[in-house]
Amino acid sequence: MRSSTIALASVVALLFGCVGQASAQTADVQALQQQVDALRAQLELMQKQYEERLAALEARLSGAAPEGAAAAAAAPAEAAPPPAAGTPTPNAKVFNPDMAVIGNFLGAAGRNRVNPAPALEMRESEVSFQAIVDPYARADFFLSFGQDGVSLEEGFLTFPTLPGGLLMKVGKMYGAFGKTNTLHSHVIPWTDRPLVMNNLLGGEEPFGDAGVSVARLIPNPWAFLEATGQVMRGDSENLFHSSRRSDLTYVGHLRGYQDITENTNIDLGASYARGHNAAGIVNDVDAGRFQTELWGADATLRWKPLQRSIYHSFVGRSEAVWSRRQQFAGLQESFGYYVSGDYQFARRWFAGVRYDDSARADASSVRDRGQSAVLTYWPSEFSQVRGQYRRTRYGDASVANELLFQFQFSIGAHGAHAF
Repeated sequence: MRSSTIALASVVALLFGCVGQASAQTADVQALQQQVDALRAQLELMQKQYEERLAALEARLSGAAPEGAAAAAAAPAEAAPPPAAGTPTPNAKVFNPDMAVIGNFLGAAGRNRVNPAPALEMRESEVSFQAIVDPYARADFFLSFGQDGVSLEEGFLTFPTLPGGLLMKVGKMYGAFGKTNTLHSHVIPWTDRPLVMNNLLGGEEPFGDAGVSVARLIPNPWAFLEATGQVMRGDSENLFHSSRRSDLTYVGHLRGYQDITENTNIDLGASYARGHNAAGIVNDVDAGRFQTELWGADATLRWKPLQRSIYHSFVGRSEAVWSRRQQFAGLQESFGYYVSGDYQFARRWFAGVRYDDSARADASSVRDRGQSAVLTYWPSEFSQVRGQYRRTRYGDASVANELLFQFQFSIGAHGAHAF
């Protein structure tokens, strides 16, 4: 009898234990469901507020706010929970431009009595700011920090969707003359620029000025064809000079591109520029209305096999420039050109040669000639090391033999340059 009572008590206890455990599990499930519902409500609220703010932002950009969107955007988000640590904010980079810094360190050994360069110099540090302004325009600014201080290298607004298929730029920009003049220093495949750029286009730096540029693709069944026209203020160091408001500089460029094979393409261009020069400026007085006219032709041949594109490639370049410069001593008609080739023989190694031949803009009877050999190593896409042997025979019979070396490095997001 006693044993039966004990057994019955055990069964009752077991039953009550199961019921209690089931009740506890039910309570846990209900608590978990409540947490899930709360999280779902928070996510829906965050999504609604995000969509309302995005709609208000788009409305402000388009000039008209949708009904109720502006008030929702202006209202404080008191009910929204704070984002968890490490959670990305959806609009964090909407108004932050892409920024980058590119350093260009140069060194020189050897002798050059005509155009000596420092043994070591931080030639340039380029700082760029690039961003979309609105659905109709983007802005690009390039500041140059050099030995002589800070200058605006380029700074322009681009409108890519104008009627008639036009693309317009407004601001300070390089002249669209040839190929090399449009390239920033860290993009050219040498430590220096060819002699024709120094002698006929104003110096080591590309010529450019404040102005307006308009470009348009020319539809045709044969090749990519683009025409560019520029009107600039008229002041470019050592090339054009403006002493009156009407002394503008005009630049035109016609570019054609065509694929020859799946591995090879060719890029051809013709250029023209005209503006006043400083030859007539005597004691700050414009004693003569002298002008400079430039004609140019450029060609670029690229070969890059698809199967081995990261290991082998070749780029051949050439530019020719004709200059007509009026001055007191008479009309000076000068001609200059360069030819270069760069071959990639390994994944990170490039070798190249260049030949220069150019008269001087203000003395067409004086010709300078040079030869260069270049070796470049890219540790990564963010840095490069380059060495260049340069031999130059100047028009006064002076010969310069130099070994130039260059270190370039970049940080930040830098937009791609024109192809």
